[in-house]
Amino acid sequence: MSAVPWCETCDRYYNPESLAPDGTCSTCGRFIADPSEDTEETKIPWHFWVLVAALVLYLGWRLIEVIIWAVTGEWP
Repeated sequence: MSAVPWCETCDRYYNPESLAPDGTCSTCGRFIADPSEDTEETKIPWHFWVLVAALVLYLGWRLIEVIIWAVTGEWP
């Protein structure tokens, strides 16, 4: 994993996608990083999928409760 691009002149960090195509700072034009270094695809973290699964389970249960309520007229 490479370091985050830093511009000494502007005194700020840059996201690799926010750099110009030639690897220069978009504000001052100074060369910061080689643009071909960060061509790897970003993976979605595993805990995001855990949260998605929990959300699906929760909303599924709420849907079952609403169906029970619609059929019986009583909230479970």
